[in-house]
Amino acid sequence: MKIKLSDCLRPLLLGAVFLGSAVQAEIQSLNRVVAIVDNDVIMQSQLDARAREVQQTIAKRGAQLPPTDVLNQQVLERLIVENLQLQIGERSGIRITDEELNQAMASIAQRNNLTLEQFSAALQRDGLSYNDAREQIRREMVISRVRQRRVGERIQVTDQEVKNFLASDLGKMQLSEEFRLANILIPLPEGASPEAIQAAARRVSSLYDELRNGGDFAQLAISNSASENALEGGEIGWRKAGQLPPPLDELISALAPGEITEPIRTPNGFMIIKLLEKRGGSSVVSDEVHVRHILIKPSEIRSETETRRLAERLYERIVSGEDFAELAKSYSEDPGSALNGGDLNWIDPSTLVPEFREVMAKTSSGELSKPFKSQYGWHVLEVLGRRATDNSEKFREQQAMNALRNRKYEEELQAWLRQIRDEAYVEIKL
Repeated sequence: MKIKLSDCLRPLLLGAVFLGSAVQAEIQSLNRVVAIVDNDVIMQSQLDARAREVQQTIAKRGAQLPPTDVLNQQVLERLIVENLQLQIGERSGIRITDEELNQAMASIAQRNNLTLEQFSAALQRDGLSYNDAREQIRREMVISRVRQRRVGERIQVTDQEVKNFLASDLGKMQLSEEFRLANILIPLPEGASPEAIQAAARRVSSLYDELRNGGDFAQLAISNSASENALEGGEIGWRKAGQLPPPLDELISALAPGEITEPIRTPNGFMIIKLLEKRGGSSVVSDEVHVRHILIKPSEIRSETETRRLAERLYERIVSGEDFAELAKSYSEDPGSALNGGDLNWIDPSTLVPEFREVMAKTSSGELSKPFKSQYGWHVLEVLGRRATDNSEKFREQQAMNALRNRKYEEELQAWLRQIRDEAYVEIKL
């Protein structure tokens, strides 16, 4: 199995592969500086290793290799740009911890359905040691973070651009719902007689009744449909709402997965459509909770035990009838809510730490929780209400923002790479 080290990272060509000890003496004699790049150098061994890797990739694709001098120039230029990004990362203090690197390696192994031991063995078969692979991934992660910082800060998306995108045909297409559909088609020839139309209508109506009574859609499609996908149980795959002609878009949007349309007359005959799955779209309803809390934190002058006891005493005082808001103003150490009587207002549970979210989920409206601990300290919370909020428009705007940022990213990335290359001191000695 050929392992793709950059499966979970931004695709880049990987770094140098060190040769075995058997030819180390020869490497030492041939190794030399092929480029000076600002405060660093690129060695002949790095260039040779990367060139071999590129040659292997091109060969596996079945493409013709360019002349050696052309390939080396291309590879050296790539190494120069990568080296510049690594130097920016070094100056910016970007560091990849061993824990992050271990997680990345484990993730790549998992994506290839391998254990770390199997992953290491597969790398050896491909001529790359596990330690060399770790170093390559570290470089990739540094470069990725450099780009996120430097390119990300160059991208600006205005509110007007978002509005224009949402109003455009492209925006409507990209952000529309997608449906996985199946159909049964009862055909009619062009210029069909009234009798033929009535016969087809009776047949499709009979099929519709059978489906309503629990008939298997796929089996009925195989037996009766004249559609080219009949032998696949009528399945026609995923279609965006914007690709469907009216009134099919509205009819299918109103269905829940598993439901079918009534028979529809089309230019080709009568059709019944089943919605198998749906995804995407702008309909986003989220549950929100109106909650308030008191937070007590341990400190140098208050131990963990004393903090818990204070939270328990405040809980007992609230149960005894004292005002929650007044106690929150006096005792809570959450600066964002203390002055408001501990009120967090309506909040999406997914934005909260797990401990807080779990206790809140178990607490009914109008009830007080017993003291509990989170990473921030000890809490007492009260749920004031629950509601479902339609965030469709906000979700659509965020989707549009993401689409526009992604579209601009590649343009800005190439411009930034050209800029750092032009501004760098590079002396090629190849």
